[in-house]
Amino acid sequence: MSKKQSRTHTSKKQTQDDSLKLGDLINGDIMSKLRQTQKELTEAAQVQKEAEEARKREERKRREKNKSFEELLEESNLDWKNYK
Repeated sequence: MSKKQSRTHTSKKQTQDDSLKLGDLINGDIMSKLRQTQKELTEAAQVQKEAEEARKREERKRREKNKSFEELLEESNLDWKNYK
């Protein structure tokens, strides 16, 4: 039984040594292109996020501008009972 166990340990050790990392398999040019693409995608996501925030601010301003007197009065935090 000890012979079987020693065989399995050596085979696991060999597979770990034989495994290569992705960075070892990919050429330097391809890695630089991937990094550039990643940078462009993060920049595009940032621009999209900023555009969404600007759109929300404009929507908020538009809603504030179009509020009726009743809505403004309901949002007021003044307690009119204090002034009686």
